[in-house]
Amino acid sequence: MPLTDKQRERYARHLALEEIGEKGQEKLLEAKVLVIGTGGLGSPVAFYLAAAGIGTIGLMDGDKVDLSNLQRQILHTTASIGQEKVSSAEERLHSLDPDIKLKLYPFRLTAENAPEILADYDFVIDATDNFDSKFLIARACHNATKPYSHAGIREFHGQTMTVHPGKTACYQCVFHEEGAPAPATPKGPLGALPGLIGTIQATEAIKHILSIGSPLVNTLLTCDALSMTIRKVSVQRDPSCPICGASQAE
Repeated sequence: MPLTDKQRERYARHLALEEIGEKGQEKLLEAKVLVIGTGGLGSPVAFYLAAAGIGTIGLMDGDKVDLSNLQRQILHTTASIGQEKVSSAEERLHSLDPDIKLKLYPFRLTAENAPEILADYDFVIDATDNFDSKFLIARACHNATKPYSHAGIREFHGQTMTVHPGKTACYQCVFHEEGAPAPATPKGPLGALPGLIGTIQATEAIKHILSIGSPLVNTLLTCDALSMTIRKVSVQRDPSCPICGASQAE
């Protein structure tokens, strides 16, 4: 659909970019992105996707807003305490752009519901905070051939990478499930850290939809906020990966 006059005004700064323009903005308005987790990482991701004009955003989270969330989870406010996170997020995002389409999933992703849910989306954001969910997302996205952005944060450290299933290193290739540590008492993170990492995730989603730039594939970007050191570490597919390895294609 051609842009309306109101949309041209809202997205004027995008239209001025040669890499986006009207055609690119139309692609963004037609795109569908699923954000799994509406907490620290999911907050900046969802905000910037909505601001960019992603036409449909799925919001998945089974938790409710707690006072301790507000130090970093900027989608939510004091008035949201006790509310489902996806509902709180819906209110904030609609206050930014009433025209955006939001699909709410007030529950966790499972191996059973993943195929049907992921089928509707062009790109997936892993904004979860535990290893079990991350390995589940890696498997589900591989099975559904959906590109996704992984991210993780702890204390003052963050990391992110983009995965094109079957073509690039996946989460399991880099972080082996059998070696994942048991859940521990949360340490941090610094409240601003998920903003740094989450905005990179949103950028990767936008770049993918527009087919511009170089995606963060086969690369793990790490950030140490204390020293403000940002590194890009090359990673490769693991031929014996139980998710995307050669044996899985047989």
